[in-house]
Amino acid sequence: MPSDKPARRLLDIIENGQAIAWYTEVMDGTTFEKDSLVSDAVERCLERISEAVTKLGDQAAVLLPTQPCHKDQGVRTVLRHEYDDILKDPLWQIVQNDIPSLVEAARAALRRLRQPR
Repeated sequence: MPSDKPARRLLDIIENGQAIAWYTEVMDGTTFEKDSLVSDAVERCLERISEAVTKLGDQAAVLLPTQPCHKDQGVRTVLRHEYDDILKDPLWQIVQNDIPSLVEAARAALRRLRQPR
């Protein structure tokens, strides 16, 4: 069932994406792999982002049309159920390649939602 609070879900994506950017701003992949405190925090933020996308349901494709939301839901499954097999390099690639564009798409969607009709 789609969320009755799409603006809140978009804010969850934005806030957690910003947290990831802040946690990792001075890191490279090697540093990220070695810093378990930061990588654990990033994993938790990714879980929240994935949960927010899941709660958007079918609205995700409409609100975030440029984003592969099925990928976010796949990340959620791995983080929640296959936590013992998480590799740091794929997480780092998500942080570098996917999160910035997802945050921008969520900001744009939030602006559209807040526009008077």
